[in-house]
Amino acid sequence: MDLSEKLGIKHPIIQAPMAGVTTPEFVAAASEAGALGSIGAGYLTADDTRDFIRNVKKKTSQPFAVNLFVPEQIEYSEETIQEALAALQTIGQELGMSKWNAPISKSEFYEQVQVVIEEAVKVCSFTFGLPDERTVLRLKENNVFLIGTATTKEEAELAEEIGMDAVVIQGSEAGGHRGSFLGELKLIALDELIKEVLLSVRIPVIAAGAIANKKRKESLLSLGAEAIQVGTILIAADESGAHVMYKDAVISAEEGCTEFTNAISGKTARGIGNRLMDELKGKSIAPYPYQNDLTKAVRKAAQENGNPQYMSLWAGENVHLSRRGTVKEILKALF
Repeated sequence: MDLSEKLGIKHPIIQAPMAGVTTPEFVAAASEAGALGSIGAGYLTADDTRDFIRNVKKKTSQPFAVNLFVPEQIEYSEETIQEALAALQTIGQELGMSKWNAPISKSEFYEQVQVVIEEAVKVCSFTFGLPDERTVLRLKENNVFLIGTATTKEEAELAEEIGMDAVVIQGSEAGGHRGSFLGELKLIALDELIKEVLLSVRIPVIAAGAIANKKRKESLLSLGAEAIQVGTILIAADESGAHVMYKDAVISAEEGCTEFTNAISGKTARGIGNRLMDELKGKSIAPYPYQNDLTKAVRKAAQENGNPQYMSLWAGENVHLSRRGTVKEILKALF
């Protein structure tokens, strides 16, 4: 049985679980189109995750996944937080904000896992690490198909070892946050990474990273990937929850416009270059997720002020190939 059969999908395509972009309509549309829709639940509470799952179920009877952020044990000092906050004040003033403090978020990962089980979700994927053995066992006892995320051969091997049923291989071309969790950050091109991983693991491999057309999809499948994961090309879809300025930035993007930054969230991510990235270069940056908490108010004010220069515009290397349309219309071009 191949991966598509295991997942219960018609096409070997997974909609990337873009936290903050996915809506119930978006996820359901991907599943209805024959791909695997994915709820980006990384920033949701357990209660919000449950509500989201139930809303998707109202719109489709097809399989879909829930993606969770594995919590990391990050040490930080109050001095670091205050320095990072101070670095943002000038930007805040430009956006008309008074001096502000930001509450530090708390993960509800284990509560979300319980929700996945109680709501009988068939597929659960993970980013920023791997769940512990006890969590893996609980999910498997409830017949949940597990998908890890890896950016290196070593991470993929750990994913297989802990019990993942498949692994997303994220190439350096991919938009958004790096899923890295082991050792120093490495940026490896997707084709090279897939070849390395296929020699090391036996579980199905899912290719991710700037996949924007059918030709590229077929090329990756011919290398040995059993499916692809796409995100950037869906950001401007009608059902996407991305802000209209984010969608416009994606549609008007030029080739070579993306770059890596850790300034927005504290974790390295690829996005369309803007002033927020530029002005925070060389400044004090708090570790993830605390920097993400600190910049949240700035990004919200930027939206309210109609200023995309201070938003997070995550996107992959081939963002310039994006187009408008429904999720179904955009995905159909990959079939």
